[in-house]
Amino acid sequence: MKNYTCLLLMSFFFYLSNAQSEKEEIYTCLQHYIQGTSYNNIERIAAAFYSDANLYLSGKDNALRVVPSKKYISWFDNDARKGKFNGRIGNIISIDQTNDIATAKVEILIPAKNIRFTDLFLLKKLDGQWKIMSKSATKENSNKQGDRILFIVSNADHYGTSDLYTGNSFSEIVNAYEVFASEGYSIDFVSPDGGPIPVSYINTSIPMYKKYLYNSDFMYALGHTKKPIEIEASNYKAVYYVGGGSAMYGVPTNKEIQKISMHVYEEQGGIISSVCHGTAGIAYLKTKDGKYLVSGKRVNGYPDDYERKDAPYFKEFPFLIKKTIENHGGIFKFSKRNTPHIEVDQRLVTGQNAQSSTAVAKKITELLKKS
Repeated sequence: MKNYTCLLLMSFFFYLSNAQSEKEEIYTCLQHYIQGTSYNNIERIAAAFYSDANLYLSGKDNALRVVPSKKYISWFDNDARKGKFNGRIGNIISIDQTNDIATAKVEILIPAKNIRFTDLFLLKKLDGQWKIMSKSATKENSNKQGDRILFIVSNADHYGTSDLYTGNSFSEIVNAYEVFASEGYSIDFVSPDGGPIPVSYINTSIPMYKKYLYNSDFMYALGHTKKPIEIEASNYKAVYYVGGGSAMYGVPTNKEIQKISMHVYEEQGGIISSVCHGTAGIAYLKTKDGKYLVSGKRVNGYPDDYERKDAPYFKEFPFLIKKTIENHGGIFKFSKRNTPHIEVDQRLVTGQNAQSSTAVAKKITELLKKS
């Protein structure tokens, strides 16, 4: 029985590893397309497409226009512009792969023209390589300018080593996401391990929750969060530490995530923000001179005073937010339970609870407009 169980586990991990490898190869193929079309590099574009691929586009009066991939590639054949950014900003929205076929959705922004293209691809693995077999696209007006916000979330699905389930606060994610998206920002998610994250506090009777819970692109992002190594910190204007019980684990002492946040703050002049238990994530951040980021600053988050100290979950906490912030020189402020409260101290924006998440996001967009 033990040998059988071991064999099953080995088979599962082989399947998982193989699936991840295939996704990475598909990702590489799509990046050839994105980077090639953004920098007029016809060799990279050609590397993405099957030689006899077709593009199904909209022509005059929205009539179907079938363009062979070779002709499409020629549109970017400009020696004088090769390697120079042409204003196209690409982002992979989703990938769905089964055996040797896959579909993918890619967003292409052209901020100078306030245009957003949504590209849909059919891919197939041929002779060991993934190739785009066909592409279709649609165009719409957009206020997206390519500026990005990074949501920092946790993979922890239990309180410590207990059997008590926990998750990232869905409300704190969607409330802030809605604000940023409406202002034209693109949002990425990063977690210590990457991949799927647990979410909690979901009420499908609330229209906002329902809107995002059944949005396949949004839920794909939560199911495929990025690993820290996949994040280029210079791409972000702000980081946002999401709360929920999960926030107490994996994130606060993660060195890679700390580096990302402090790069955004110190090198990019960006904003660090948190809400509720997400404030645990900023408790150990240090500036270049070795001082705690919170030292001398007003900070908000879920206060220790409101925790149920006799509850099993509380006994699993690795540290206390308010106590740690104060020990690190921060000035912890909070209000009555279940009332919105945010603190803004220069480029540090923190909120007390889920009710504060919208206000935190709005303050961030306000500060970014002034910067």
